[in-house]
Amino acid sequence: MPSGWKKFSGKTIVLLGDFVADEFHYGDITRVSREAPVLILKHRETQVVPGGGANAANNLASLGATVMPITVVGDDAAGDALFQYFHEKGVSTTGILRMKGRATPRKSRFLAGWAHTVAQQVLRFDYEPQAPLPDGTHKKIHKQLSASLRNADALAVSDYGFGVATPGLVREATAKLKKPLPVTLDARYQLHRYAKAGITSATPNEAELEAEHHTAIGSDAAELARAGRATLSSMKLQSLLVTRGRHGMALFEAGDRLAHIPVHGSDQAVDVTGAGDTVLAAYTLALASGASPLDAAHIANIAGGLVVMKRGTATVSRQELLDAIRCEISGAVS
Repeated sequence: MPSGWKKFSGKTIVLLGDFVADEFHYGDITRVSREAPVLILKHRETQVVPGGGANAANNLASLGATVMPITVVGDDAAGDALFQYFHEKGVSTTGILRMKGRATPRKSRFLAGWAHTVAQQVLRFDYEPQAPLPDGTHKKIHKQLSASLRNADALAVSDYGFGVATPGLVREATAKLKKPLPVTLDARYQLHRYAKAGITSATPNEAELEAEHHTAIGSDAAELARAGRATLSSMKLQSLLVTRGRHGMALFEAGDRLAHIPVHGSDQAVDVTGAGDTVLAAYTLALASGASPLDAAHIANIAGGLVVMKRGTATVSRQELLDAIRCEISGAVS
């Protein structure tokens, strides 16, 4: 059974990445429009929660870690909401840089339902910054990252493609480390760009691995093994954890080791929104706490299995994870 979780609350994790505001607009279906065959919704409520790298940071905090987020948000309402959220949660906001004129990435989801029914997502708008970050901002990020890493137990990188995390920045930061640290990566695009950035572990989903190798895996175990081992080797990783939805996870380690981990709990997920962020958080924290890659993968698998049973962008608390681990231990013993 997985070990390492007992030290979660004593670890400091630096989270470098793109913060996203996840907006959920809930509405009750009133009728079908006379103008077009579309539903008319009566607005009920709007919720704004941390998404992207902010969701990974939120999960780290919920799991008991001390989190040092390094990111850039705009001076808009979405940026205000994220900044205020972490301030109220007691997470350091020193590394959350505010940039005038920049739009905070937003994913606005519209959910519709009848009275007494579960709302279903019917539409999503994405709002993204249109310009790259200026050199001056990159220098501020580098300075903040270097300062935060001095007392860190691990660095987690969450790259959603909005420019906060770059291979060059991570490479410069890891080259100056005084002691070896777990450096984990969740990159939405072009995972292999980080091949020489000092990454020790990566947590791509199967689709991201397929994109890197221009292939389709599906139920082809041999192709999964080939692609995973190729990425492990080319990036010189200590471990590669591939999330596979209802098929669980595949963990690749040096020495041609491959472990297939079945999905925790039900394979009928309620909502997979942000599950990869939870996996990154749990895997990083477990590695920082001394767990082996295999034990860390089991912990991340349990955390991911818990969060996909919740609606919306959600987190897993330390107590929820401990209860689930103890339940597995109890089941194994009996």
